[in-house]
Amino acid sequence: MQRIIPIKRFSSYLLIGVILSWLFGCSPKANTTDHQLEFWTMQLKPNFTQYFAELNRTFEAQDEAIELRWVDVPWTAMENKILTSISARTAPDVVNLNPRFASQLATRNAWLNLEEIIDPEVKATYLPNIWQASTIEVCQENKCDEQTFGLPWYLTTTIAIYNQQLLGKAGIEQPPQTYEDLAKAAKTIKEKTGKYAFFITFVPNDSADVLESLVKMGVELVDESGKAAFNTPEGQAAFQYWVDLYQQKLLPPEVLTQGHRHGIELYQAGEIALLTSGAEFIDSITNNAPTIAEVSAVAPQITGKTGKKSVAVMNLVIPRNSDKQEQALKYALFVTNTDNQLAFAQESNVLPSTTQAIEQYIEEIEQQEASNLKEQAKKLSAAQLKDAEVMIPVREDIQILQRAIYENLQAAMLNEKTVEQAVLDAANEWDSQVKE
Repeated sequence: MQRIIPIKRFSSYLLIGVILSWLFGCSPKANTTDHQLEFWTMQLKPNFTQYFAELNRTFEAQDEAIELRWVDVPWTAMENKILTSISARTAPDVVNLNPRFASQLATRNAWLNLEEIIDPEVKATYLPNIWQASTIEVCQENKCDEQTFGLPWYLTTTIAIYNQQLLGKAGIEQPPQTYEDLAKAAKTIKEKTGKYAFFITFVPNDSADVLESLVKMGVELVDESGKAAFNTPEGQAAFQYWVDLYQQKLLPPEVLTQGHRHGIELYQAGEIALLTSGAEFIDSITNNAPTIAEVSAVAPQITGKTGKKSVAVMNLVIPRNSDKQEQALKYALFVTNTDNQLAFAQESNVLPSTTQAIEQYIEEIEQQEASNLKEQAKKLSAAQLKDAEVMIPVREDIQILQRAIYENLQAAMLNEKTVEQAVLDAANEWDSQVKE
């Protein structure tokens, strides 16, 4: 099997390389107390403080030998914080990550391999395609094994949140459903209102929305051998789509410098007509921009000719150097069991990842009237799950691929390269990292 060699100029990979030198010879971490189990989440306080207080009390009552310490980390700080903690051998016992980042360390034995210890009957309770999002093939000394580095937790499917007032001013009766529709709407909205239709980021280390858009447009990112598969007519057409929108000034200029969060800010300020995001952002819009929320509605996520829809996965991983692996696994399974996933989904705007929980959640939500924007978003998000899939390959080096595509796309958008050259350069840059 071919192995991917990280590009050393990327600082995050340099840091990972330093950290990994510790992993194979490090001893288990020393906890502050023998009974304390440390659990990190990403930006769930204060909205879910009460939920986790009750959840953790229930677990502690079942295992009085364990005292839980819950630490909530800002979304933007998690990657550096977990890398630093692994290096210092102070990592938590259970941590909430997304598969895209967790996979970078999974191939280097940083996480407990759950494939070896999870009962097949327990594994079967999770949605199969979602379980696969935290599974990766690891090759060492010409031997390859499939390893599962995380337990699926909560899910989100992208929806389109749109400003009915802005679309109305532009004379658009229905929100765009495809990228072709979106391009037409972008031109009309700019001409009629002076506003932009939407925002999408081309910042290499931010959202993978552009990467997903290529897949939705029918582009294969990598082939079975790991080589670039996007230097094709479909790949060139997808690159051309984004280049045309930018050069026609139908995208905000900040798409080259600002991340996905900026799109939320623009939508809340009434500067863009449509936001592609998750239902979990409805509360933020309602709280921060009530006047915009009043004129907002939701629609299915925008897709391409494939009709594909994406789903984002959050999981729980257990660092290999935890000295409480058994208790950590027990807790991770507790957090992600059907009852607790269903309770968390009902508390929030996310979806559960066990088969039984999602069936019950969808059954309950279909019976609701969905009288407000939040309920409408939840209902739509759940309805999309049956057709949704994880579009980005689970690879330790996926950020290298994203950077190669985004940087070359930016060069074409700025007229520094032709589209054909940008696609070729991105493919060559990726392929140069693939070891035969």
